[in-house]
Amino acid sequence: MKKLMFAILLFVATLSCASAQNIPSYSANGVAISVRNTGNNLISELFKEDSIFNFNIAVASFGPGKRLDWHSHPGCQILIITEGIGYYQERGKARQIVNKGEIIKCLPGVEHWHGASSESMVTYMATYSTLKGTTKWLEKVSDDQFNGKN
Repeated sequence: MKKLMFAILLFVATLSCASAQNIPSYSANGVAISVRNTGNNLISELFKEDSIFNFNIAVASFGPGKRLDWHSHPGCQILIITEGIGYYQERGKARQIVNKGEIIKCLPGVEHWHGASSESMVTYMATYSTLKGTTKWLEKVSDDQFNGKN
């Protein structure tokens, strides 16, 4: 069942990519996403929530060693790793290695970061809602945190 759901979401994302070519890369309040990450990443919003569907869908691709800053979401976020190898870490916990096909559930208000591993790129699809507010961006991930040395 998990594999079937992943395949359906991947198929929908692939179809959406073709129609999402006119959607700009992610920015918030006119500030480029590079302000909140290590740069040279592609984050494209495929679907913005509306009056019927209360979630957003985005696809993000990070080169080796690239990552987002620490952040939290007032609502849930789900990450579906579609390519490569990456890292995911929640504040106060050990860094996790994530691989293609894995699903990460980010609970509301939990501070975390995610990005590519040192040796591999990573691509993921993210679903999240802004009904309870927008992403809270925090400090940059230190090199020690990125390397799993908390």
